Amino acid sequence: MEHDINLPTFRLSIYNHQTFDKMYFLFKSLHIIGFVSWFAGLFYLVRIFVYQVESWEKQEPEKSILSHQFDLMAYRVYNIICKPAMYITWIFGLGMLWINGLAWLKVNSWMHIKLVFLVGLSLYHFWCGALIPKLEQRKLGISSFQFRMLNEVPTLFLVAIVLLAVYKNSLDFLIALGGVVIFGITLFLVTKAYKRARDRGIVR
Repeated sequence: MEHDINLPTFRLSIYNHQTFDKMYFLFKSLHIIGFVSWFAGLFYLVRIFVYQVESWEKQEPEKSILSHQFDLMAYRVYNIICKPAMYITWIFGLGMLWINGLAWLKVNSWMHIKLVFLVGLSLYHFWCGALIPKLEQRKLGISSFQFRMLNEVPTLFLVAIVLLAVYKNSLDFLIALGGVVIFGITLFLVTKAYKRARDRGIVR
């Protein structure tokens, strides 16, 4: 015959392809669950930092009660939500890269940028973790307003990573990235306006 097919080899190839497809979608699902949980944890963690610092200005016994509670909450959010979620995100994200192969990674430059963003987000994650013991010891010179600004850092990472994953190698990503910069500036201005409104007693 002109087109001979080694049936056992053909079946094995199909089986391997289907198995890798199933693995890929499983890894992708767990990766998405991981990064959603990771971002949720980071948003919540730094918001706790805001309330921690503000609790230092309270009178006793409210000050001690609130400070102790926020210390405990920050520790638990970081160790029970943020850490596992970060590991899940990285493990299954790298698993997808392994399935796609090195050749795929070489030609998809958008993934290189995404990995840089993820490394930056991981550094932010570990920096937040390092702040927890300092906050417990009340040895930190960061104001609640500065923490409110820092709480928007994951938002910028989230917007950039999602846009990058959607546009991939398209030049439209540069336009989208410009939108991220504008979005960041807008967040800063809104946060400043909120602080002024709080200082004037307009909002709580």
